[in-house]
Amino acid sequence: MGDIFREVDEELKQERYEKLWRSYGKYVICGAVLVVAAVAGWKAWESHRTDQRFAEGQRFAVAAALMQEGKAADASNAFAALAADAGSGYGILARFYQASIIAKGGDAAGAITVYDGISADSSAPDSLRDLAVVLGALQALRVPSIDATAIEAKVQPMSGAGKAYRHIALEILALTAQRSGDMDKARANYRAIVDDAASPPGIRARASQMLNILGGS
Repeated sequence: MGDIFREVDEELKQERYEKLWRSYGKYVICGAVLVVAAVAGWKAWESHRTDQRFAEGQRFAVAAALMQEGKAADASNAFAALAADAGSGYGILARFYQASIIAKGGDAAGAITVYDGISADSSAPDSLRDLAVVLGALQALRVPSIDATAIEAKVQPMSGAGKAYRHIALEILALTAQRSGDMDKARANYRAIVDDAASPPGIRARASQMLNILGGS
């Protein structure tokens, strides 16, 4: 008798499974198809991104080679094109190289425009945005028409204790003060560099020399 009951029970279970499958089987199939499609799509996207980064790396290498060959205009155009197209770190790096080439060509204002674009780019890492501010400020010192207060406004927030670019920011502030004739402010910024044990040796040495020249040693 036990065997009969087991057989009946198995048949009832099978019947319930078949009813459930008829009712919900199509949803299970659709769900499985969606999962497979999502995985395949993600893998395809990863492959596309890898290929894209490889292509961007090749374009960057070509632009860098042009720069090494002394073909500044061609290199600048290549870096600019890569910066406009690239969605990876190569795009940001290309903009730095583009600005450097423009600056070496004597167009400080043009370089500042590129650096300002980087510093305003929210997709760029904060460290690179701050670096763009520093490099743009250094170029601004070469442009007499740029007011000293404008340079100070950009650099001052970076000169506080613990800031990554504190010492170069202090040096820029000192140079800006010198340019505007405020020697007391210049000496104060140079002194802040010299007295800071964390100052890089090169910057401290320049600051010490400037203090000697300005009579603030």
